[in-house]
Amino acid sequence: MNDHVKFLRDRNMSDNHAYAEVAHRFGGDALLDSHLPMLDLVDMLARDYEAMDLADTRHEDLAYALKVLAQSYAEHPDYRQEWHP
Repeated sequence: MNDHVKFLRDRNMSDNHAYAEVAHRFGGDALLDSHLPMLDLVDMLARDYEAMDLADTRHEDLAYALKVLAQSYAEHPDYRQEWHP
């Protein structure tokens, strides 16, 4: 797995845990306007990327898209500038 994909999936998991904590404390209605569906889509893209054959013509483009998505965590101490698209 590429480091930037692992980083993105780790951040995604962390965000999901935070949403679960909010739902636990305040009920599911607290998540109605959340970004939770987006997190699921990002995770789906990351899993598709990991399963994709390197020869697939979409592989490089999806890697770029995941780097763009990882930029939302650029302030995180584990983010690397080399991942900047």
